[in-house]
Amino acid sequence: MSERKKVSLPYLFKKVAKDEPITMLTCYDYPTAHFQEQAEIDMILVGDSLGMTMLGYESTLPVTMDDMVRHSKAVRIGSPNAWLIGDMPYMSYQPSVETAILNAGRLMAEAGCDAVKLEGGAEMADRMAGIVASGIPAMGHLGLTPQSVSALGGFRLQGKGALQAKKIVDDAKALEQAGAFSILLELVPDRLCKLISERVENCFIISLGSGPDAHGQLLIYHDAFGLYPRFKPRMAKVFADAGKIIQDGLKQYAHEVTQRKFPQPENWFGMPDDEYEELLRILD
Repeated sequence: MSERKKVSLPYLFKKVAKDEPITMLTCYDYPTAHFQEQAEIDMILVGDSLGMTMLGYESTLPVTMDDMVRHSKAVRIGSPNAWLIGDMPYMSYQPSVETAILNAGRLMAEAGCDAVKLEGGAEMADRMAGIVASGIPAMGHLGLTPQSVSALGGFRLQGKGALQAKKIVDDAKALEQAGAFSILLELVPDRLCKLISERVENCFIISLGSGPDAHGQLLIYHDAFGLYPRFKPRMAKVFADAGKIIQDGLKQYAHEVTQRKFPQPENWFGMPDDEYEELLRILD
């Protein structure tokens, strides 16, 4: 595979203009980022979902800016050419526009991200506008927004009713007007996602469990490859059950060590006889 060029915003908008779907996955570590780079994934999101998938928390709320910078930096090393988006964790942007700009700047300067993502609609439009005005590309996030899951009543479909759907449409317009280059729609009805995708003019829409009619698709990597043990969301397709392969391998490892089948001579290193004899002489 020839080395690809660095993905840029003009490249992404060119794909949208040609009606070519954008590919996007979450990623949290160097080796996975390397695999995604080889697969030429367009956009990689270092999501605050790492709190659940990598750190074992029950939600995304405990994730800190230091967590996001550390994991984003590792992903940047593994995938130098994907368009890398760093998630803004809980309370890293909500308090004020200034707070939002400073923390967005950390993801760009310390981790090498190409853009940031923040949750919320019209109520966060001033944060979005401030970040964009600072020269930092920013992505919006509507529908099921995990940082607000308590207020939303849990992990459930958003925008099913007409009034709630109208609010999401209005929020999408507010984010677009604030300068968002893209908006992630998570767990909203397919027709609502299609409607918003058709109406935006200066940004593109990414679907996470929101149907096929967006400009691109996102999946949580651990959901797509059977690596999250707690549950499998309906919106996820398991493309390869890596979790089962790893579990089988772990059982095989434990069995072979217990039965003294591992290691074998090809798995260790010897020492010349004369050097070993010299060692014994020195010890004596």
